[in-house]
Amino acid sequence: MTVDISSPITLPCGVAVKNRIAKAPMTEGLADSMNRATERHVTLYRKWAEGGAGILITGNVQVDRRYLERPGNVVIDQNGGLDELRAFAASGIVNDTLLFMQIGHAGRQTPRRVNPRPVAPSEIPLALPESAFGAPQALTSDEVDDVIRRFIHVAKVAKETGFSGVQVHGAHGYLISEFLSPLANQRDDKWGGSLENRARLLRSVVQGIRAAVGPEYPISVKLNSSDFQKGGFSHEECLQVVRWLEEDTVDLLEISGGNYENPAMMIGGRGADEIRGSTIAREAYFMGYAKNIRAATKVPLMVTGGFRTRAAMDAALAEGDVDIIGIARPMCVDTDAPNQLLASPEAITIAYEQQIKPSKGALGWFCLNIIRIAEGKEPDRNMTGEDAIAAYLVNEEKTAAALEGRLTN
Repeated sequence: MTVDISSPITLPCGVAVKNRIAKAPMTEGLADSMNRATERHVTLYRKWAEGGAGILITGNVQVDRRYLERPGNVVIDQNGGLDELRAFAASGIVNDTLLFMQIGHAGRQTPRRVNPRPVAPSEIPLALPESAFGAPQALTSDEVDDVIRRFIHVAKVAKETGFSGVQVHGAHGYLISEFLSPLANQRDDKWGGSLENRARLLRSVVQGIRAAVGPEYPISVKLNSSDFQKGGFSHEECLQVVRWLEEDTVDLLEISGGNYENPAMMIGGRGADEIRGSTIAREAYFMGYAKNIRAATKVPLMVTGGFRTRAAMDAALAEGDVDIIGIARPMCVDTDAPNQLLASPEAITIAYEQQIKPSKGALGWFCLNIIRIAEGKEPDRNMTGEDAIAAYLVNEEKTAAALEGRLTN
């Protein structure tokens, strides 16, 4: 039987997904000054759940309030907020939707406004303006063990508060991804050196979560197909890590790529140029890599980035190299994009980034429209890139100011 986006799928743990569309994880920035979930999460995720996707994956829920991806992240770190998490979870599972909590640690990609001295595998700073990110300090072995405990704790809280599953963020240059990278990880202990050692943090987290949540609770991992950096985490290394994750009973792998230094996850990336010619008809950035990953594992695969037409989504699913299609930016405006796609074989999601001028305002444009939806407002399709840049910076400064003084309490 031909598979298309309307087809259900059962994950290895036995949990059924109603269709093959997932709302991919996107940062929200909606937490309160104690980094707890708010009514805005409830409003936003109810809208997305009503929109028809089989799975919603949250933005980064951080395991340590000292190291955030942005000031407005939700954190589970002895800061209370369990009732708020329950309300968040309840809103995201309406309409027979599964809601996965993405769990992460920003590592050296913690903005300086959050922490001027972040942590990393090694004391190697990002190759980016120092004004944005401070020089990191290397985690001790005991501190790495603490990171593992924090991931496991957050996964347990996710299950206890009603989330349908979890996703471990092992991509995009955050802490677990840093450990995988030979460029960022130059340790000489059991956490560095060989690929087996560099993957130890990720595998320890996954194995620990599985032991804590049991065999029937979905665990996903977001993994780079490559860092797209010379000397970084390579595609060949990715294939081996995928094999290990299958042994560790992962239920879903989301394939992405890049980091802050080369943001392939946002635009396809320079490193993706080599595959663009063969994948342009299917639109997605990482489908060429997914084909190789499919040969290495039977774990269901999710690919996010670039998909805009139902025809391309159905073609990719029919070929068998991907099992779930991730949609991100279109749902920052059209929360019912999955329902639109499911309603018609000719459906197209709108690539709003093409209308944003200047294009450097795109990140703020999408983030601000997420906030508008969370506040019960209509998205602003006419916002310019210049307006988005200014308003986004104001919002981030206000959020950071509310957070100030609470990071180490």
